[in-house]
Formats: sequence, C-alpha cells, structure tokens
Amino acid sequence: MSLPAEKEVRALLARFAEARFRHDLQPTGRSSRELEDTSCALRVMTGTRTVDEALAAADALLERHRANRRAAAVRTRVLAA
Repeated sequence: MSLPAEKEVRALLARFAEARFRHDLQPTGRSSRELEDTSCALRVMTGTRTVDEALAAADALLERHRANRRAAAVRTRVLAA
C-alpha cells in the first residue's frame, strides 16, 4: 500500500470530525450520509474494516510522515556538513 499524502490524511480526518460533530449535534439523513461517506473513505484510505481501526491507522500514517520529515532533515544536515 502506498503512503497517502499527509495533506490528504489530514483533510479527510478534518472532514470526518466535522461530519461526526454535525451528526452528533443534529442527526439528519444528510448528516448520516456524510458521516458514512467520510467513514468509508477513511477505511478505504487506511485499508481497515472499522472506523476505530481507521482512526488509529490514520494517526500511525501521520506519525510515519513526521518520522520521514525528521529523517530527511537529518540527511540534509549530514549532507551539508
């Protein structure tokens, strides 16, 4: 599985959080569909079966992006030295 772009992961997590908030605040058919759509997109992006697994996997993806940035910064410093 290729690593989704950090921007895409963050945007989808934000969409999910917004849909969850709207649905929890005032559930409607539309809010239910939006929540289901973003939940499905998260599960597909992360290759998981449940929303809880998808959220944990998305956090892990973001951590991998942070680790990759740190490693790149170290490589840049080593090359500059």
